[in-house]
Amino acid sequence: MAVYVADRADPNGPMYHNGMYHLFYQYNPHGALWDIGNLSWGHSVSGDLVNWAALDTALDPTSPFDANGCWSGSATILPGGLPAILYTGIDASKQQVQNVAFPKNPSDPLLREWEKPAYNPVIALPADVPGDNFRDPSTAWLGRDGLWRVAVSAEVDGVASTLVYRSKDFLRWERNAAPLHASRAAGMVECPDLFPVAEHGRDGLDTSANGAGVRHVLKLSVMDTLQDYYMVGRYDDAADAFSPAEPERGDDCRSWRRLDYGHVYASKSFFDARKNRRVLWAWANESDSQADDVARGWSGVQTFPRKLWLDKDGKQLLQWPIEEIETLRRKRSGLRRGTRLDTGGLQEIVGVTSSQADVEVVFKIPSLEEAERIDDPNWLLDPQKLCGEKGAAVQGGVGPFGLLVMASGDLHEHTAVFFRVFKHHDKYKLLMCTDLTK
Repeated sequence: MAVYVADRADPNGPMYHNGMYHLFYQYNPHGALWDIGNLSWGHSVSGDLVNWAALDTALDPTSPFDANGCWSGSATILPGGLPAILYTGIDASKQQVQNVAFPKNPSDPLLREWEKPAYNPVIALPADVPGDNFRDPSTAWLGRDGLWRVAVSAEVDGVASTLVYRSKDFLRWERNAAPLHASRAAGMVECPDLFPVAEHGRDGLDTSANGAGVRHVLKLSVMDTLQDYYMVGRYDDAADAFSPAEPERGDDCRSWRRLDYGHVYASKSFFDARKNRRVLWAWANESDSQADDVARGWSGVQTFPRKLWLDKDGKQLLQWPIEEIETLRRKRSGLRRGTRLDTGGLQEIVGVTSSQADVEVVFKIPSLEEAERIDDPNWLLDPQKLCGEKGAAVQGGVGPFGLLVMASGDLHEHTAVFFRVFKHHDKYKLLMCTDLTK
């Protein structure tokens, strides 16, 4: 899915409602770049998360509380099934405030029109927060006290913070005294996402789930690196406090686990009640030039949605493209099962002529005895650095092995997607890496 904005193409408010999937996103109706006009919310709908129809914009900057842009936000399904959008508006004074919107006709299955009540903003700019660093309200969740909560990114007295607000009616919000997370190290963070995961199994949980057998994930997007990071932990809704499962990683979220090692940013998850799963959307930050964007008339793409669940170690998220991707498969090409690869050998997969392919590959390693040892645990805190130091051309004990994709006929240009096996404390660690040097 392509979206028409170069600099901010965040997915906003993904949700499943009355048999339809909805995806909203940052959209500039005036052109492929964010150089003229102000941002709106684009809106597309689907019955299967694969085939999408674009609708008219859902939110446009037409009111004093969003006159300079309708920025990122989230959608929440209220009791009785009414959807509500919380979003950041850049008001007439160019300050960031939080607004609410509701469907104009809740019985419309496509939810094509949205109303922004005149009593907006529902969360004004706090006195201790700069006007340009208060944004991106999360999907709201209900605490066991019956109060709604929402997380908002802010810079409080120079500290990057994730604030929590509470409300009885979704209209009047009060700020919790302590932030959900704060750090002086990372700079401004944005697009917070707090969601529950089951300790066992792959089923998703409603965003308000809590209690026995439930852990929570706090995901933050860091402007300094344009990457998404997360931490698994425990969420206490009485104090609105988050306790990380890996406190040794510190409060600088750039030391947390990476959600993705590609050009992925501003991700947003939702609970898919249709298939009882947690689904993640993310914006792929392209590397094309602005001239290329203008020439084709669009910029920015959304990655294919993926299902998330918790690993058995209780610390790491596992993810896989949603099963619906299989409906896109057509022509099949591949190697014969049991094909042997010797050190330095190459086997061409004939018949892949498109620039996109869905790849399934299984490597069987005869022995792991030669796996390189990792004695410094800090290496494992930054796998991307380890991948960079040991690129595709560096021979290891077990690896590299993998694929060369987007390859020219003479292989002078290609991207290597490869694996290496390491050993740390008598346990094997598998790294999946990319090498873009060619």
